[in-house]
Amino acid sequence: MNWILWVVVGLLGLIAAAWGIGMILPKGHSVSRTLGLNQPPEAVWQAVTDYAAMPSWRGDLAKVERLPDAGGHEVWRETMKNGYVIPLETVESAPPRRLVRKIADPKLPFGGAWTYELAATGSGSALKITEDGEVYSPIFRVVSRFTDQAATITGFLTALAKKFQEEPRFGED
Repeated sequence: MNWILWVVVGLLGLIAAAWGIGMILPKGHSVSRTLGLNQPPEAVWQAVTDYAAMPSWRGDLAKVERLPDAGGHEVWRETMKNGYVIPLETVESAPPRRLVRKIADPKLPFGGAWTYELAATGSGSALKITEDGEVYSPIFRVVSRFTDQAATITGFLTALAKKFQEEPRFGED
């Protein structure tokens, strides 16, 4: 029976240590990925701004629902295939070169914005996505240090390349 007490104390100690380490870690992080495509910037812009069509080419996305605008900005809700729901807002749009979207729910355990920068290249386009994210829970901050913080961007860009029937070509960031 004594061993159960030691296991419980040990687990509580690990949780307290993770919480303490998480309190020291910064809430914010910034990661970027760049994808080269053999498509004109206008075609890439159309794909990344047509959120209603994204479930047809993003394997992680179950559905998208338009929500009422907020302050004149376009807002919608993405429901992921795992059931997670994320409301997003377009806060800046300068076709076809710059787009900024942010999470539109301050109650989520994370937040942030994604900046899409699109440039013409000799062979088509280069799309750079930068995630300026925040993780509010100290324990989740510790966990996020052991994961690929660019995984969401990489998944999006890989799906975008496949939408255009291209192999993803990632560039230097």
